[in-house]
Amino acid sequence: MSGEIRAAFERLKKEGRKAFIPYVTAGDPDLDTTVELVLELERSGSAIVELGIPFSDPLADGPTIQRASERALRHGYRLADYLEGVERIRSRSGIPIVMFSYFNPILQYGLESLARDARMAGVNGLLVTDMTPEEGTEYRACLEAQGVDPIFLAAPTSSTERVLRIVACTRGFVYIISRTGVTGTRDLLSEAIEPTVRRVRAHTDLPVAVGFGISRPEHVRAVWEIAEGAVVGSAIVAEIERQSASGEVVARVGEFCRWLIQPGG
Repeated sequence: MSGEIRAAFERLKKEGRKAFIPYVTAGDPDLDTTVELVLELERSGSAIVELGIPFSDPLADGPTIQRASERALRHGYRLADYLEGVERIRSRSGIPIVMFSYFNPILQYGLESLARDARMAGVNGLLVTDMTPEEGTEYRACLEAQGVDPIFLAAPTSSTERVLRIVACTRGFVYIISRTGVTGTRDLLSEAIEPTVRRVRAHTDLPVAVGFGISRPEHVRAVWEIAEGAVVGSAIVAEIERQSASGEVVARVGEFCRWLIQPGG
């Protein structure tokens, strides 16, 4: 199953399209709903799904995703439960799944065990926000031995030397954060995106996806003009929060994502 993420980008390129990559917090509002949400996101036009693993101290996340993590943590789910959720998704869908986590839950689970169990469950890539290329030798070796893509973050503040290190360690695609700081919706996209994408592209042929602060159709279209993928997280998680009491959260979130990616949406 190795290489599905890169293959997804290649298929889109042949079709003249770009990737829409939504993020959802696993277990919010509950794990059964998460499974159905991922399937609906695929039906809504998503190419890859990022599945966030709740953590008690999500330092890179803004208030919207922090609240989602808190709601999920109240269920008492373990990392093994989230992997079982991926298995359930995988039994019904082949969409590439990137697990988005902090290192502490992975360390507690065990690097080799996590890499093995993630691959068996059907996880295609792993992005750990507080794992750096400099400290990730063992981490990357465990993932690559199982065919799971390690994905690292590049930022507008990344030096050329650091960009070289990041792209050398990354598989699948390079994730560029549009600005420094935490996740969250913004009215305007950062002017730093385009020069950052150009700097990264100068050193790799990997696809590039941009996230952080993308929350409207015009944001998605603007990112697609310069990168292969647009990642939307907080705006979708906020919609899940708004619709959770409606009894129609899956359908409503699907509608929201279709609005985000439709031309002129």
